[in-house]
Amino acid sequence: MYDQDCISAGVRVLKEEAQALLDLIPTIGDSFVQACQLLLSCKGKVVLTGVGKSGHIATKIASSLASTGTQSFFVQAGEAAHGDLGMIGTDDVVIAVSNSGESNELKLMIPNLRRRKIPLIAICGVKNSSLGTSCDIFLSAHVKREACPLNLAPTTSSTAELAIGDALVVALIEARGFTERDFALSHPGGALGRKLLVRCGDLMHQGPALPKVDIDESIEKTLIEMTQKSLGMVVVLNPDHTLAGVFTDGDVRRTLEKEISLKEKISKVMTASCSYVKAHTLAADALALMQQKKISALVVVDDDNHPIGAFNMHDLLQAGII
Repeated sequence: MYDQDCISAGVRVLKEEAQALLDLIPTIGDSFVQACQLLLSCKGKVVLTGVGKSGHIATKIASSLASTGTQSFFVQAGEAAHGDLGMIGTDDVVIAVSNSGESNELKLMIPNLRRRKIPLIAICGVKNSSLGTSCDIFLSAHVKREACPLNLAPTTSSTAELAIGDALVVALIEARGFTERDFALSHPGGALGRKLLVRCGDLMHQGPALPKVDIDESIEKTLIEMTQKSLGMVVVLNPDHTLAGVFTDGDVRRTLEKEISLKEKISKVMTASCSYVKAHTLAADALALMQQKKISALVVVDDDNHPIGAFNMHDLLQAGII
């Protein structure tokens, strides 16, 4: 029975919170549009503030805004009364998140914001609260009750606050025409950031680390170069130092099968019609080409077809592209 009780509680909470969010849909109207317009026209930064669980929600909203094109940060309401109000400028917009709208910390902030004529948006559960009646724009996060069986722990109310914050974030993303590449610029360490920002020039082996031989070099010397540089391939150069071809691990196996003398020139066994990319090519696009061609390494050339680097699957793996 205990297991079933847990399941029942979990299902009940999800249903109650989902219904609370559906109940908020009719409140998305003129005030929501005004909030979006105010945030879009903000010349400074968007400052989120709150206390307790609502403060945690405000932190998340600030982070989401900052990562999607809106300069934003969080100020803890309790610290604001002890000097952090100085972080908020007259060109900023403040979003205060609170369920009751009556926290003492916010009450201390509001008069200062009013005197300095700093716009205040409230994401709040009670419209006739101190916060609700003092703000410029009120966004309702009202819920009938908490999912907590005691109707005490912030559960449904914090979910509602978060959902209203997410609604603002998404509306601003669409209004700004924010793109995947814009997102990647704020997330260079993430998987999407790596795929959209890392280019072949960032991970290629170059200079002395680039394995290369002249087209008249012997297979034997080419094998030595391949072994020393440990890239699984060697770039073969024409007399004018343009790309003639490559000699790969696969070419080594095919050469040994044919029992060709290692004294022969590399031009006899190299792959002449090899694939290559430019330094500005996205590493993700290079990976797609390698998978299509079923190859494990690529040469990087400049605009004059001079090899300037090379990389293999291991390099892509280390860069987090795979």
